[in-house]
Amino acid sequence: MKRAGPPDGGYGWVVVMSAFVTMGLTAAVLKNLGLFFLDIQRHFGVPTSTTSWVTSTTIAMFHLGAPAASVLTLLFSQRAVIIVGGLLAASGMLLASLDLSLPWLYLTMGVLQGIGISFSWIPANSMVSHYFVKWRPIAYAIASTGECIFAVIFSPFFQWLIEMYSWQGAFLIIGGLQLNLCVCGALMRPLETDQSPLQDSVEDDAAPLPPKKKVLFQFSLMKKPELFLYILFAIFAAAGFFIPPLFLVPFASSLGMDKYWPALILSVLALADLGGRLICGWIANMRLFRNLQLLTMAVTLLGVALLLLPISHNYWVILAFASLYGFLFGCVVAIHITSIVDIVTLEGFDSGLGLFMLFRSIGGFIGPPAAGWLVDETNDYSAAFYLSGLCLISSAVFVVLVDRLVERRKAAEAKGLQAISQEDWEAGKVK
Repeated sequence: MKRAGPPDGGYGWVVVMSAFVTMGLTAAVLKNLGLFFLDIQRHFGVPTSTTSWVTSTTIAMFHLGAPAASVLTLLFSQRAVIIVGGLLAASGMLLASLDLSLPWLYLTMGVLQGIGISFSWIPANSMVSHYFVKWRPIAYAIASTGECIFAVIFSPFFQWLIEMYSWQGAFLIIGGLQLNLCVCGALMRPLETDQSPLQDSVEDDAAPLPPKKKVLFQFSLMKKPELFLYILFAIFAAAGFFIPPLFLVPFASSLGMDKYWPALILSVLALADLGGRLICGWIANMRLFRNLQLLTMAVTLLGVALLLLPISHNYWVILAFASLYGFLFGCVVAIHITSIVDIVTLEGFDSGLGLFMLFRSIGGFIGPPAAGWLVDETNDYSAAFYLSGLCLISSAVFVVLVDRLVERRKAAEAKGLQAISQEDWEAGKVK
């Protein structure tokens, strides 16, 4: 049987909404872990850099689990891997609530939660990319906004949970919420194969799985200079990406703000993030700029915004720059995954995404602890934002190089096709 092409609609929109909720229960939870930072630090009486390893481990395992998630997706299905991811993520938070020790948090909230998020997030992105071609940028943008909308809700909700039930009780409730990832996975129906109408009507929900690929994971993609440079972008960008959500709340609290004001910053940031994803996804769908051009502009401006964020200690100025940061962050997220298709084509997307996430873990693992060390040394949270901004501006250089290589490759391919067409025309003329 031959697999049907991407439907660009239909059940694909159910897949988008399932991915929407998946993003919320994974990335939005990860983004709001900064709310627990000070409580965990005070509870165990450890330095900032030591506490940051909890979130850093989660981020690292989220990325390190990506290749395994890609391989398991090709072996089984997106549906199965997301369900397993939901069980792992929920188990991580439920076990973390036992509060046995700080190393226990590294294992549960770090390793189990991180792998669970990876096993849910990666297949959800893959599913959206396979269901859409024409509408892929906007479909992915809509799905990714789940992270923003849930983050807006989770910021005050998590703060309330901490006050009512302590951080241990909050972890228990969050783990229960993440069990809904299993429901999202159940909705991820694999693309159907071409069958007879009778079979379709009788076995609508029993569509065969896509044929297994001979090569489960294409490590050979690393030979592409475009992907190699894009991975370097990922490492530097990840080092900067995960610092602000972790240190925004402690930074605002250090200025003497009440608990709910810092949480409000995260909510406003998430709303701005939502706007950035939708607007940038819409612009990308209009094809006014190449994806990599848009990415270069967004990443550069994002770095500048983070360098400026801690300059003033006025709440409203910080809120304004946090909003700008959120908007530009949303722009980056809307296109940095779909840009992988431009580099390795759709056929290599699953493996390309796995490699991208695997190496991005280096930046995600090093960034928060490095920022925490700087904060300990300088006794100033501003240092964390300066490091983040410099990392992001540096990463933009690699995107520029990738864009040039991709355009050069496309030009060479177009020239080759033109030469072949010319030869065929001349051969026909001779006959």
